[in-house]
Amino acid sequence: MLRRRGPLFSVFTAVALVLGTASSAGVVSAERFDHGVASAWFDLYTTLVSETPGFSAPVAARAYAYAGVTLYESLVFSMPEHRSLEGSLAGLEAPPIANAPDTLDPPSVANAALAHVTRALFPTVREKNALLIDALEARLHDAQTQRVDAATIERSLAYGRAVADAVVAWSLDDGGADGHLSNFDPDYVVPDGGSWEPTPRQVGAPLPPLQPGWGGNRPFTPGVLAACAPPPPPPYSTDPASRLYREALEVIEAVREITPDQREIAQFWADNSGATATPGGHWMAILTNVLDAKEATLTVAAESYARLGMALNDAFISCWSTKFRELYVRPITYIQRVIDPTWNLPRLTDPLLTPPFPEYTSGHSVVSAAAAAVLTAQFGDDVPFVDDFHVGRGFDPRSYDSFWQAADEAAFSRLVGGIHFRSGIEFGVLEGRCVAERVLALPLRVAAGD
Repeated sequence: MLRRRGPLFSVFTAVALVLGTASSAGVVSAERFDHGVASAWFDLYTTLVSETPGFSAPVAARAYAYAGVTLYESLVFSMPEHRSLEGSLAGLEAPPIANAPDTLDPPSVANAALAHVTRALFPTVREKNALLIDALEARLHDAQTQRVDAATIERSLAYGRAVADAVVAWSLDDGGADGHLSNFDPDYVVPDGGSWEPTPRQVGAPLPPLQPGWGGNRPFTPGVLAACAPPPPPPYSTDPASRLYREALEVIEAVREITPDQREIAQFWADNSGATATPGGHWMAILTNVLDAKEATLTVAAESYARLGMALNDAFISCWSTKFRELYVRPITYIQRVIDPTWNLPRLTDPLLTPPFPEYTSGHSVVSAAAAAVLTAQFGDDVPFVDDFHVGRGFDPRSYDSFWQAADEAAFSRLVGGIHFRSGIEFGVLEGRCVAERVLALPLRVAAGD
């Protein structure tokens, strides 16, 4: 499997020497186990992302992606219909195949890999949550020791940790490794030629732009930025006959005529950083609910978390590349400047704030469309589910007949919330679809005849 030497060669070679090689006949399949180990870790990420300083939406998506890839790569030895992402993701080396008689226990491997990568991805985690990481790893480990011999457990732990180390080492040069330490760039100067300007906070001066360089990070899917770049937004114009002016009037009307259910929708899908696990975490929780409902196997969980994580990460990179290329004006700025200086966002129980980055395209739309496309490909077009992600924050669960129904509602929430123009939403959905197509094209499954 190690067809070329790269930065991860020594790590994977070392673990190969520890584990040895033998016939594949004794490999224990991940298909024999349920998704519980994987889902327990991604459930914990809801707390870690919400409560760890610096985990803005783009930074959080990166963490979900590397955790998903670590899970997948650590288990690919036990998924005979799947292949490593080596060769599909630039610079990633495949882990060694671990076979009988030195058999491994897939749940133990997954637990060790996810525990190890989680500590690396959240280096500034608060002490109480570091204890939660330790407790979850120990609880899952204790359950596994009740059914697996000690020698197999030890080999499994070594393998899982080595794969996690290798993925973390590969992640360090993607451009986002220190994103949680420097979300806002006080030295960023808005280039001439754009219509965007930072918007005021409720109190004090505008925040510096959030992650203005994030669009230059390395995506998981090669070529995604060029392939998925949307067309430019409507030209800036103050002419009442212009498309931008008409879209601004639509925002004004949507906010003025907002219904109680639309208010609920605007707040339910806001997923503000620091208060929630961000939009990416919301979609990860939806995936976990579906895995529960379908009583999915560990194999299905590994593929699903990996694909969705990569889609979320690349959706944010693509969207941020578009935002800081187009530098398009926010509705609140345009409306107050051109139409009504007294206009403001709707009054909600949990106030919405215009984020400190350009409008076009809508991040919620890009991310939700990418997530819906991946989950639809994984589970089907008509998959009813209940979204209870914000029950703990006082929101009633919302029911959907499909992933696309939820994604459309998430995108629409930004119009009635006064955060985005229609163009930013609609082209954001197209951008997200395109990102998902690139992720879904990654050859995770072994082709016939291979």
